[in-house]
Amino acid sequence: MNAQPFRSIEDLTPLLEAIGDAKFVLLGEATHGTSEFYTWRAALTKRLILDKGFSIIAVEGDWPSSQQVNRYIKDFSEDDPQPHEVLQAFKRWPTWMWANEEIADFIGWLREHNQKTPQKVGFYGIDVYSLWESMEEVIHYLSKTNPSSGDVELAKEAFACFEPFNREPENYGVTAADFSKSCVEEVSKLLASIRSNEDLYKDSGEADLDLKINALVLKNAEDYYRAMVQSGEMSWNIRDEHMVEAINEVRDYHGTEAKIIIWEHNTHIGDASATDMKNEGMTNVGQILREQNRVDDVFAVGFGTHSGTVIAAPSWGDPAEEMAVPPATPNTWEDLLHRTGAFNKFLLFHSENFALFDRWVGHRAIGVVYNPEFEAYGNYVPSKMSQRYDAFIFIDHTHALRPL
Repeated sequence: MNAQPFRSIEDLTPLLEAIGDAKFVLLGEATHGTSEFYTWRAALTKRLILDKGFSIIAVEGDWPSSQQVNRYIKDFSEDDPQPHEVLQAFKRWPTWMWANEEIADFIGWLREHNQKTPQKVGFYGIDVYSLWESMEEVIHYLSKTNPSSGDVELAKEAFACFEPFNREPENYGVTAADFSKSCVEEVSKLLASIRSNEDLYKDSGEADLDLKINALVLKNAEDYYRAMVQSGEMSWNIRDEHMVEAINEVRDYHGTEAKIIIWEHNTHIGDASATDMKNEGMTNVGQILREQNRVDDVFAVGFGTHSGTVIAAPSWGDPAEEMAVPPATPNTWEDLLHRTGAFNKFLLFHSENFALFDRWVGHRAIGVVYNPEFEAYGNYVPSKMSQRYDAFIFIDHTHALRPL
């Protein structure tokens, strides 16, 4: 039998054993609004921290907002806020992805854990969207620490270049694409200068890392928004390449032996070359990390569900709603797993069963925008599961996330 049932974190011990000495563990989700995906990822993350010495958590979130969490769990700030207050830093839609009760519970645990051990666990956002917020962070930090430096002037030049677009990245993308009035030179100069002067910004509270990643966001966000109006595939690749670059920067900062847990949607952590994304020339975090590292150093765990409820929005920017997740479409991976028994189970892919799951079958993917009525027409990604993941966790019936 390939599917093993589970009810507790102890039941997932074979999965922890299969991870072995991997340095990158990628934990996915089939939606951005399912409570069980967050709670089981948190449970696995705690075991990886306690049993295997993982010390970095990288999430599909903005760097500046996530830094508020990192400062809280590492006790860098002078005040003593509560988890719910800290998570108010996530102001960008969709706020529910990180400002939710499940994450509040988890970061409370992380803070308590860090107070008991010299090896502090960090929490970092690796996404590319925070162009204006990161720019403000860079200018604020440079103005405070070295106001007469050339880096401050470069940062102000970059800000002045973006200022006419009123914090609307789409406006910038259209203008840069149509009229070639891009800010690429300004942000490239700024990042290069900060990297060449990084010894000036060493800081025990990780402000130097904060500066470097925010500058990296500026450069790659400029590229992303310029590409977004031209090609969805191109902008997707820029975004995922940025996330890998941020992952590697954080890991290098803490030492190349540091072990990292990555929380992202299945579409980012499951190897894109084992999906129909490869036909469009698209790559992702899971594929790139496998290409950059030894096979045994990267372990990807996908998540899925058959039915339940989810937090999502009917269109981009709309308020969050609790929606029904209908039973999985017949003959998809989720349907097949449900038909083998309506209980929670996990799969470990290895040489003995690899061929059984190495065929093209639809695999459910729900984003922040969702319409259950049309799910069968656009929410299933043809996937070879044993190539896409190293393991898969299936939760038969799930419940909506609890936004703050």
